[in-house]
Amino acid sequence: MSALTVRLPNSVHQKVRELALRDDISVNQFIAAAVSEKMASVMTLDYLKQEAAKGKRSEFDAFMALVPNGPVAKGDELSPF
Repeated sequence: MSALTVRLPNSVHQKVRELALRDDISVNQFIAAAVSEKMASVMTLDYLKQEAAKGKRSEFDAFMALVPNGPVAKGDELSPF
């Protein structure tokens, strides 16, 4: 494990302390969990962007052409907004 010094505004630090206490964990655990969640979010977006870049419009159009043209099923109607 490594140590990291992070400067936080007093108001943020106080709120982190309160939230960590509420969850019955240390401030370090709270911050580690928060950083892990942010990393997962960023990495997920990166993955989805990479996967989307692999898509081909022609393959999408070919797939959509297989969908039968029929009436809209009850409950699937578009909202008037």
